[in-house]
Amino acid sequence: MYIETEVLIVGSGTAALALALKMADQKRVLILTKDKIPSSNSAMAQGGIAAVTDKEDSFQSHIDDTLMAGAGLCNREAVHNFIEQAPERIKELEKWDVNFASDLTREGGHSFRRVLHYADQTGAEIHSKLWAQVKKHKNIEVLEDHFAIDLLVNKKIDPGLTGPTAIAGVYVLDKVTGEVKIVKATATVLATGGAGKVYLYTSNWSGATGDGIAMAYRAGARVANLEFMQFHPTCLYHKDSRNFLITEAIRGEGGELINSKGEAFMKKHHALGSLAPRDIVARGIDAEIKKSGENCVYLDITHKPKDFIVSHFPHIYSKCLEFGIDMTKQPIPVVPAAHYLCGGVVADVNGQTDLIGLFAIGETACTGFHGANRLASNSLLECLAMAHNCSAFILKNWNELSERAKLKKDPAPWTRPNNTDSDEMIVITHMWDEIRRLMWNYVGIVRSNKRLERAKHRLENIRQEVKEYYSHMKVHADILELRNIAIVADLTVECALRRHESRGIHYSLDYPGTDAQGTDTII
Repeated sequence: MYIETEVLIVGSGTAALALALKMADQKRVLILTKDKIPSSNSAMAQGGIAAVTDKEDSFQSHIDDTLMAGAGLCNREAVHNFIEQAPERIKELEKWDVNFASDLTREGGHSFRRVLHYADQTGAEIHSKLWAQVKKHKNIEVLEDHFAIDLLVNKKIDPGLTGPTAIAGVYVLDKVTGEVKIVKATATVLATGGAGKVYLYTSNWSGATGDGIAMAYRAGARVANLEFMQFHPTCLYHKDSRNFLITEAIRGEGGELINSKGEAFMKKHHALGSLAPRDIVARGIDAEIKKSGENCVYLDITHKPKDFIVSHFPHIYSKCLEFGIDMTKQPIPVVPAAHYLCGGVVADVNGQTDLIGLFAIGETACTGFHGANRLASNSLLECLAMAHNCSAFILKNWNELSERAKLKKDPAPWTRPNNTDSDEMIVITHMWDEIRRLMWNYVGIVRSNKRLERAKHRLENIRQEVKEYYSHMKVHADILELRNIAIVADLTVECALRRHESRGIHYSLDYPGTDAQGTDTII
């Protein structure tokens, strides 16, 4: 089955929906999402969106804070571009009926209160309001349960072609019918989010498997800085919950990290204590857990009035109560968890990748905005800024993109074996689990060459095994996700091995110093 559209967006998070709304008045837009909306990382974002809206604040302060968190690896063009347009993006959200609380909050690494929020469900508020606008637009079609398999590469379709490599759409699996469809488009935009599910403990939704990064890499695009997986310092530690984030805003409102003895310990690691940048807090917690032998540390905000806690953090309060934890009376047990990927597909501020007609926005992209460590609440800003820039670029260059996206011959129909061995599906589950445990144990918060080499060796074997399954079994969503996380995990290890220093999120026991000049790790 062939589907044709003008703008194809793979993914359905905040970046994807914002881009769709900006394009749809002039172009036909198709959104592919492998699950049901609102499944995405951005819909789960609790803290807020950073923007200079207070007269006491300034662009320069926000820029300086971002550069400081980025540990010498930020792309200054991206930093200035995204931060200086932030107030306009906030006004745009308000036009789309997004609500924000009247007060600004402060999070780790910020010099001022500049984080706009909607209680502790900012991402859900933004995403739901954008989704409401998308559903009303006659020029936007959404296909749920459609899993993009691979990009349509002009030179693979027609090996005789010379000149630049261009992308003309995707092969996509309809998870309901099992049919593989061909979607052709002038502009293909990857907005598939991050890759937290590569790790055993993560705050990410279950589908955050690095799909866009793996697809772009297979098609020939560069990827960069995958070693910079940010570990959020505070994920709820409970046997029945492995991915519930405890927002940094709690620490912004005076929450203190303590050990099992009730001792605050972060001042030993940084002058800002519990409000230090995330990489420092995550390493501080990791060190405290290893030193004490305990399973977790605790986040204590019991000194604040109950009314304040419940009004500011209603979702977290009710969720903790489900697990028998009353955060107004007792500290919350927390551990670090894989949270946000600062690396991704190499892209400029407009989302342009190395391949003509292929764009990457949001967490899928690596623009250098975050450098070696993301400043809290800059991620939703990046989604909106990149959607804005990408839409303007595509519209301005539409004629050239249309010409280069043309294929001289139709893509071949999907051909793969039609058999499924149910006995082998359990092995796929085991390999998935092995990758995630291997990454957590060997490529975690603190790394060493020995651990990385072990991970690399095992991942090479796993990738070969996955290739066998992918080649000889009927295409299945579980195999596609396994294929993608195996590639992203392997590339992450390769990036980590190439960085002979400690910088930002990446901390190596073998290279504890930081080079005078920061450089990107590009594959």
